[in-house]
Amino acid sequence: MHDFQHIFISIIIEAFPFILLGVFFSALLQVFVSDAMIARLTPSNPVVGVLFGCLLGLLLPLCECGMIPVVRRLIRKGMPPYIGMVFIFAGPIINPIVLASTLSAFRSQPIIAYARMGIAFAVCMLLGLLMYRFMKRSPLKLGMHSFATGRSGESAYGHNYNHGSLNGGIRERVHATFNHASDEFFDIGKYLIIGALLTAFVQATVDPNVLISLSQHPAVATIVMMGAAFALSLCSTSDAFIASSFDGIFGPGALLGFLVFGPMVDVKSMLMLFSAFRSKVIVAICLFLVAAVWVLSLAAEKLLTGL
Repeated sequence: MHDFQHIFISIIIEAFPFILLGVFFSALLQVFVSDAMIARLTPSNPVVGVLFGCLLGLLLPLCECGMIPVVRRLIRKGMPPYIGMVFIFAGPIINPIVLASTLSAFRSQPIIAYARMGIAFAVCMLLGLLMYRFMKRSPLKLGMHSFATGRSGESAYGHNYNHGSLNGGIRERVHATFNHASDEFFDIGKYLIIGALLTAFVQATVDPNVLISLSQHPAVATIVMMGAAFALSLCSTSDAFIASSFDGIFGPGALLGFLVFGPMVDVKSMLMLFSAFRSKVIVAICLFLVAAVWVLSLAAEKLLTGL
């Protein structure tokens, strides 16, 4: 019980500042930056466009919940679908807040943070180029009724993505910013608490020999950690602290699989993706992401352990 309490409280305390920073920055973007402004900046060259989609998170570090409705709207306004889809999967990882939180979680191994960014960038660049080559029609579902709640701009998850506040005064904008940040904080916070509870429970109760036996097989360990990331549905600004608690048990490949795959595909984002986009497109993308993240994580482990 003492180990459980120690691990749980440590994860919460370390992750809290980064979650708070992430949701507040996301709220500022939702209120003060219009989608039309982003659409005007979208490049037309496919290679540059994919690069733009991969790196857009450096300027717009939105949460996973916020990206899908925003990207759907950008595609409707004329953004090439392959750029928008790349941003959905790259943005939760390739952004300054996630880099800072990963460096903080892996203070003694900053290479893990840089490898996380590198793998995510490589996977999403390849994904974007493949989508440009093979996706012949819009990935959006027709109608999009699944997100409607009877109020314009609000998703089924309770976030208000209406940019009407751009036309209001500073008081209305500040009020909207704090409303959005508080809603998003409580929405994301519960996933952090659940993830921290499960992580603390596993480490305090599971026989270490079981985890060690899995870690001796990097290919199996990486798949197990990718599956754990999918099931836990953690916020990308806090998952590094949970991953770091497994450092010393699992190798760098398994940790990187957890850190890269989870923010790209998890339970809550899958529900939103299937609601917004055609099922065949999402299934194909997810299968590609599983294979690509697994292979590159194993390659990274061989490289890192050889240094």
